[in-house]
Amino acid sequence: MSKTIMAIGGHVGDMELTTGCVLAHQALKGDKIVTMALTAGERGNPKDVPVSEYRKQKVREAEEFARMLKGEAIVFDYPDGELPDNEKVRFEVAAAIRKYRPNIIFTHWKNSMHKDHANCHKIVVDAAFLAAVYDGDKLEGEKAWAPVYFAENWEDREGFDPYIYVNCGDGYELWTEAIKKHWFIMNSPSFRYYDYYTHLTYVRGCLAKYKHAQCFNVFGYQKFTKMEL
Repeated sequence: MSKTIMAIGGHVGDMELTTGCVLAHQALKGDKIVTMALTAGERGNPKDVPVSEYRKQKVREAEEFARMLKGEAIVFDYPDGELPDNEKVRFEVAAAIRKYRPNIIFTHWKNSMHKDHANCHKIVVDAAFLAAVYDGDKLEGEKAWAPVYFAENWEDREGFDPYIYVNCGDGYELWTEAIKKHWFIMNSPSFRYYDYYTHLTYVRGCLAKYKHAQCFNVFGYQKFTKMEL
């Protein structure tokens, strides 16, 4: 039976990099993939591209990545660097969870050098709870629950424990082609995103005895449960 997997990041590109190999692997198995970015990440714009235009480009890149995985991309309107930590955005994410009814949710680890990542973590954890239990006029739709797992990101390293290793070998080629659609992954002057994340799948794969793997952290109580894809 096919599953629905949601990957929710602070910016377009965050989840495509940190969970994208797994998403591609599962897409090839017939699972539905939904990526969600709470901001577009537009302030990493090339020098010759205005922020407003780069935002449009980032949305297109998110959509192209999702299309290649036969999935769906959602990009919220919050400005890059200004993701609010409030009730409104929590209910917006909770509404999406109820709409798509994922079996699994991926998002950021709680500690990060980027406040959008840290806020995204708190928002998603709370939204998953609201989607599962809230019964009131702020949220429509049937209640839905999914476990939340936290992706490995170079900006979110503090306290990250690579607890779960997920095989993504079958999706590696599709993933590497899909992430090439993102300008910053291939052209950023500040970090070699493509090299780092593609090589990391080999490293995690060696440890897990797969050809390629991506790893995820969990809260302590989740260490007594199973993860199945």
